[in-house]
Amino acid sequence: MHEIKVKNNNANYSILIGNKILNILNVKLKKTCPKALKIAIVVDKNIPAKFLSKIKNNLKNYKIFTFKFNSSEKSKSQKTINFLLKELLTKGFNRTDVVIGLGGGITGDVSGFVASILKRGINFINIPTTLLSQVDSSIGGKTGINSNYGKNLVGAFYQPKLVISDVSFLKTLPQREIICGYAEVLKHGIIADSKFFSWLNNNSKNILKERNINDLIYAINKSCKIKLNFVNKDVHERGLRMTLNFGHTFAHAIETKNNYSKNINHGEAVLIGMVIATKLSFQKKVCTRKTLDQIIKIYNNNDINYNLKKYFTTKDITNMLKYMKNDKKNYDEKINLILLKKIGKTTKADEYKVSISNIKKYLKKII
Repeated sequence: MHEIKVKNNNANYSILIGNKILNILNVKLKKTCPKALKIAIVVDKNIPAKFLSKIKNNLKNYKIFTFKFNSSEKSKSQKTINFLLKELLTKGFNRTDVVIGLGGGITGDVSGFVASILKRGINFINIPTTLLSQVDSSIGGKTGINSNYGKNLVGAFYQPKLVISDVSFLKTLPQREIICGYAEVLKHGIIADSKFFSWLNNNSKNILKERNINDLIYAINKSCKIKLNFVNKDVHERGLRMTLNFGHTFAHAIETKNNYSKNINHGEAVLIGMVIATKLSFQKKVCTRKTLDQIIKIYNNNDINYNLKKYFTTKDITNMLKYMKNDKKNYDEKINLILLKKIGKTTKADEYKVSISNIKKYLKKII
């Protein structure tokens, strides 16, 4: 088991990474939340029953309430939040009690947001069960829900007491979910660590096809450390942390335009968004053709789709731009983009702000 200790002005907790490590939960919970009496487990209904049973048996000394929900971008809503708040308040949850999120990024975002606003904050423990949530959304304290105006526009920064990333969950995932998480793993190599990118060049098949336990643990551990390097320097995403949004401005617009449907998931949108951002970087002479080719090569070697035409037509561009304009990084009429200089290095936030008309011309060329 690997332990990463998160310490900054807003957080002091551990991320535990390993195989079959759920039994550690009871010991860690007693230590981090010693006055807890009640536990609410907010769980994705698709989680295999054996995992939930194991957790409940491990916590049999507490009064446990289980809330199963259909984890989807559409359920990441105010309606879900209102339901959970009503249930927890009815059952008398106090600040000393605990909310546990058991599921992917959506479950963590929803349960973490509920924990952040219930009585101005109760204890939160995150048990991410997808590769995406283990390498990305469970790290950094972002919680929240979607709005009709865009993705993740309502939320709060709220740090957990503990994160347990057990890779045994990953053996049960559909292949699309592995690809979804791989998008963020690859992003970390692209934006911050050329050596990790090279490692991924040689080992991506072990992650995507073989689901090799040791390689998964290494990739998760490495991704957590890369993301925390940004988060610890910019907890509330005012500057440096925006680098982690490489490709995401396009990705969120793609997701929102597709009405958060099953046609495309978050990771698939990010994979496309990163290629769009890199092509734009090349077009603006921010990166070389070699850098673009390096990224296209790793996509092709692992049969990863990056074709925007599958999800968009030129008629969709106006709607896509509307959603891009609402992106959290923007504060004027231009789109604030993170572009790529080379593998391991991006532009800074606010360095490249592109007008709506220029992005429209660019998108018309590639669709």
